[in-house]
Amino acid sequence: MSFEGEAAVVSTGDGVTCIGNFHCIIPDKKKKNTVRIYYTEDGNFSKKGSIIKLSGTLRNSMRRFIFHNIFDDLRKPKSSPNYNCQISREGFPKRFINSVFKCAKILYLKWAYLNSVDIKIKIRGLSMGSVSITNILLGRSIKRCIDLQLLSRTSTCLTFKSQVCFKSSFASNSVPHSAQVIICGAGATGNSVAYHMNENGWKDIIVLEQSKIGSGDSWRSCGIVGHFHSMSEGRMTTYSSELYKNLQNDGHEIGFIETGSVNVARTQERMIELTRIAAEARIHGISCDILEPKDIPKYHPFAKSDDLVGGIWVPSDGIVNPLSVCQALAKISQDRGVKYFEGCKVFEILTNGFKVTGVKTSLGVINCEYLVLCAGMWTRTLGVNCLPPFRVPTQPAENGYVITRPVPGLTPSTPLLRDYDACLYVRPYDTGFLVGGFPEKAKPLFTDKMPDYFAFQELPPNWEYFRPVYEEACFRVPILKQVDIHRYSTGPDTFTPDGHWILGETSEIDNLYVAAGMNVNAVQGAGGLGKELADWITTGEPKAYLLPFDIRRFIDFHNNAKFLRERVQEAVGHNYSIRHPLLNEFKTARKSRCSPLYTIQEQAGAVFGERMGFERVLYFDPSKPRDERMDPPKITFGKPEWFENVQEEYAACRERVGLIDMSSFTKFHLKSGGTEVVDFLQLLCSNDVDVPVGNIVSSGMQNDQGCYENDCLLLRRAHNCYFMMSPTAQQTRISEWMRRHMPKDASISMSDVTSMYTVLNIVGPKSRELMSELTRTEMDIAGFTCKKINVGYASEVLVMGFNNTGEPGYSLYIPSEYALHVYTNLLNAGKDYGIRNVGYYALRFLRIEKFIPFWAEELDSHTTPFEVGRGFKVKMQKDYFLGKPALQQQLDQGLKRRLVHFQLENHNPETDLWAWGRESIYRNGQYVGKTTSSGYGFTLGRVICLGFVHNFNERTREPQVVPTEFLTNDAHFEIEIAGKRYPAKASLHAPPIPIISMNGTSNRYTPKARLITHASTPDS
Repeated sequence: MSFEGEAAVVSTGDGVTCIGNFHCIIPDKKKKNTVRIYYTEDGNFSKKGSIIKLSGTLRNSMRRFIFHNIFDDLRKPKSSPNYNCQISREGFPKRFINSVFKCAKILYLKWAYLNSVDIKIKIRGLSMGSVSITNILLGRSIKRCIDLQLLSRTSTCLTFKSQVCFKSSFASNSVPHSAQVIICGAGATGNSVAYHMNENGWKDIIVLEQSKIGSGDSWRSCGIVGHFHSMSEGRMTTYSSELYKNLQNDGHEIGFIETGSVNVARTQERMIELTRIAAEARIHGISCDILEPKDIPKYHPFAKSDDLVGGIWVPSDGIVNPLSVCQALAKISQDRGVKYFEGCKVFEILTNGFKVTGVKTSLGVINCEYLVLCAGMWTRTLGVNCLPPFRVPTQPAENGYVITRPVPGLTPSTPLLRDYDACLYVRPYDTGFLVGGFPEKAKPLFTDKMPDYFAFQELPPNWEYFRPVYEEACFRVPILKQVDIHRYSTGPDTFTPDGHWILGETSEIDNLYVAAGMNVNAVQGAGGLGKELADWITTGEPKAYLLPFDIRRFIDFHNNAKFLRERVQEAVGHNYSIRHPLLNEFKTARKSRCSPLYTIQEQAGAVFGERMGFERVLYFDPSKPRDERMDPPKITFGKPEWFENVQEEYAACRERVGLIDMSSFTKFHLKSGGTEVVDFLQLLCSNDVDVPVGNIVSSGMQNDQGCYENDCLLLRRAHNCYFMMSPTAQQTRISEWMRRHMPKDASISMSDVTSMYTVLNIVGPKSRELMSELTRTEMDIAGFTCKKINVGYASEVLVMGFNNTGEPGYSLYIPSEYALHVYTNLLNAGKDYGIRNVGYYALRFLRIEKFIPFWAEELDSHTTPFEVGRGFKVKMQKDYFLGKPALQQQLDQGLKRRLVHFQLENHNPETDLWAWGRESIYRNGQYVGKTTSSGYGFTLGRVICLGFVHNFNERTREPQVVPTEFLTNDAHFEIEIAGKRYPAKASLHAPPIPIISMNGTSNRYTPKARLITHASTPDS
């Protein structure tokens, strides 16, 4: 229960009239340096201990008096749980009142913290002018946040409020010596994890909170909950919304109102994006209506719409009280046996070097088996100070919103409004609006040192920072110009460098899980995040597709403080940026990880993108000025502006020679004294890796469900040594996964050598002639074999008989100190062969056309080799490998989804929108799956899509076996692009594409003949 009340004091000479319960401190006009303390109870005036002579320092005198006289009264059972301390300004010098006020504030608030009551402290007579003060930073002993606001524009009275909604047992001063699970942080996410772990059957759980439940950034969250997100985020936000709705229906007053939302678009590209998301949402049962500009006022009467392209109406979106959500989840969890300890700060995470063992807190050491960090902006600091350290790349930045005075005609069910192009949202709040948004350039906070405490606390107002957002809001909702601002609230929110949540088990420490980086609205995703993380801890692996949020997607570079300071300035606004499946690049904190060839590629007209911090060439456009090439490619959902550039690069790879820098690929050396490394890789790999020295094996590494944990190439360099190449994004994830499966006797060593080698793909039918001329050797390298060759002055260059495009050619793994020399020689010698620099977009289109899947798009920890047509790379005759039983079971029972190659028909690539990924697939009018990646097939002359097809039971919607006949017999497939469906030709095999081999003959590309065509598996 929370308590809140008002008290009034009217001073008439020496007399005091009192209403309510409070102490009043006023000067004694007859005696110098003397104050009178008045105590009232239920309006009855009393002068207990009323006169005190101030001696020594003012602060110490006041501290002694207030503590010994007033606190004794407050501790009495008859005392009311609501107190007010009012200090008169009249008659006191400024230094005096400041000291008195500071002392009273600290002591009263400290007592209130320990006893869980509400307090208010007022100072009358302080002339603040027109300055609005919104917070006060308290000492670390207070552990309390105060919401300080101007009561009126003329009364010059400041009020500190603090609501406490839990019984005092939450503030226990003793903690157990051990628990099975410790959750650090009692915000929306931490409480959700506790709730769902309890739902999963865990009993011995404690939650540690350094201040009060929900006192971090959860309490001042904007409270918007909704379904209108892309698939990965949408699944979790939808679950959150349904959870909160059920809590409200079960009698927990959390302020859930299903207001609906109007999402508007100022540009055509934005409208296309919203339409794409709406099409995806409908598949999952979420109602979405496309609105014309003229229809928008019918749904949101306050919105200006004559300048808009359109909008989307989502009736199931809504709002909640974020603090009430925290309290409800915590109360349910506590009632079920979860123990909460407020006022317990975690100072240090304890480990044995590789596994978490406990935490050191302000209330003592607690041992545990599992630790879940939901500590908001303090999570990264805990990681940095841990031994061993672990990465949680987050950075707090300033974020705020405005609450207006009452708006005529506004009701609690008025829909919330999102204007993505202006980076703002408007939602109802009591009788007014809450207006929030994201400035174009965000302000990072606490860049030198994180505060020890920041509970129920706000930042000093910075109106100039928020003014552009509010001005845009006034344009979109004109009535805001007629309404006064009641309050401007601003505080720190925690952001990630890529705009996605951080979730999962750390790669550095076992049994240490993290849920952090809520990117503004903690409550919106907390329900779903808590469920997914609880399931992950319970089963030992994620139950759903969580790669975009996996904490193992980062490397040390991402945790660099300078990088985070710069990137967060852009990442805040990224919340409302257009999320294109392919064209999604940041501008800030770039040019950090670069190939040795970066400068010369830049001079050649390279347009760069970034992956894992590594600068990679997307395409080359020498005609563009350098300044324009430094900006990310323009986002479009139709034919891209770089189409002709990529077409020329594609043609070079198909007809002449293309040169592709693939240096960002992850590379590892694995070695043992004997053949232990062979046994180890045979255990992890589903293909047979016991091949002759100098041979290369393409293999997946499967988990216990038979799904991909890695997609790699393994070069056997010696009988006890392998060189492994994996996708760029796997640098942290796969090293952690392999480490956990390594023998404990340290018989195998693994070293990351990503930066030691520069990788160049030489692609095209003239590759052999070029390489023979340059090396003065016969290039008799068979497919999937490797030789060391001198290239110019460079020795020890690994030349491999494969490349990543499906075209004939080679891969050169060059010691990085020789990279520039080899690259220059290749360009010079290649002039006679029509050599051309090639970027990743051309590589992508070459692969998609030939039905070669990508990591994290088609291949992930929920996809098996048989589902993507790679069963020929699985050696089921091996005695054992991880995932073999699951794969055998899948073979016995049949495949319930299959990756299919689609060619769009009746589609004009010049004028129609393109497929880019995540489009819905229909068979005979029924939804059967989604596309995963798309591109343009220049040989086929049409847009190509890859996607998974399911066979859903018409009645139960459960997936059934997908036989080949399901794709061929009486099957009419369509791909829906932004609401419009196009016929598509489906196939389980790559189309017949002529391949000009390096000996001048023309062959057809067939995926299973990879030893002939030299196609590889790892992608980006």
